[in-house]
Amino acid sequence: MTKRVVMVAAVARNRVIGNGPDIPWRIPGEQAEFKRLTTGHVLVMGRATYESIGRPLPGRTTIVLTRDPSWSPSRLAGSHLRTGADGVLVAHSLTDALAQAALLPGDVIVAGGAQVYAEAIGLASEQVISEVPLEPEGDAFYPEIDPAVWEEVGREPFDGYERVTWLRRERLAG
Repeated sequence: MTKRVVMVAAVARNRVIGNGPDIPWRIPGEQAEFKRLTTGHVLVMGRATYESIGRPLPGRTTIVLTRDPSWSPSRLAGSHLRTGADGVLVAHSLTDALAQAALLPGDVIVAGGAQVYAEAIGLASEQVISEVPLEPEGDAFYPEIDPAVWEEVGREPFDGYERVTWLRRERLAG
């Protein structure tokens, strides 16, 4: 059985998703919505994204993508990050991460950063985007959503952002 691969992101009008280790906005309720969407699933994220969060997120297994063969979540002990890496696995490629996720319950939720989103967009079947009506400075960008490949199937207003759901067109046809 093939798992659903869903990309979840908060994206500004200028496609900014981050600035260094920070998200350049604070929108009350948006992170709670991220938690609701992702709990019970497998999060796939890059090392820098994981380190910016600083800990495993409860109720989710996290697979951290890194090119560093010696990196492990336990090596974060003693740093500014919280210790404890229960529910955190390491992968050295997106293919490896997806193979690990196939053995775990829940959908695969791609949760950043920019390089991981860019690599995963060709494999994803769905995108859930929190559209943030700002144009902040940033150094990490979400990939373009090609309307020839993706169809908007839902838009829901929230306080300070809109959540937009996109499905891959070939999935809609099947």
